[in-house]
Amino acid sequence: MELKRINDHVSVAGQIAPEDIAGIKAAGFTTIVNNRPDGEAPDQPTSAEIEAAAKAAGLAYFFIPMGRDGVSPEMVQNTLAALEGSDGPVLCFCRTGTRSTTLWALSQAGKRNADEIISAAANAGYDMSHLAGHLS
Repeated sequence: MELKRINDHVSVAGQIAPEDIAGIKAAGFTTIVNNRPDGEAPDQPTSAEIEAAAKAAGLAYFFIPMGRDGVSPEMVQNTLAALEGSDGPVLCFCRTGTRSTTLWALSQAGKRNADEIISAAANAGYDMSHLAGHLS
């Protein structure tokens, strides 16, 4: 599992598994946000499996799936609520981390400068420049 740090509060990753939860907790994360819809791949653990492992480890868990229909305002608001409600570092994941980074970026619109959002994402390896018009 490769974690990519966006800032001191948020990191993103590709798909995680229930057996990764202990390492995630040991790394200091207090919250997990799952942005991957169930059933995208046959070998993918379900949200319920990851949630059970997260809760058993004492971590907060949010399921905010972003599928082929794209982003909705509700997803952005739910992401912001999860990030702001966390009492420590947050790990957001999907298949590659791109959808998680997209939702993070959009949730920061109006809170941070667009260039700062794009730069933080780029430093983690994600190009969010196409969102510039939505981040101002």
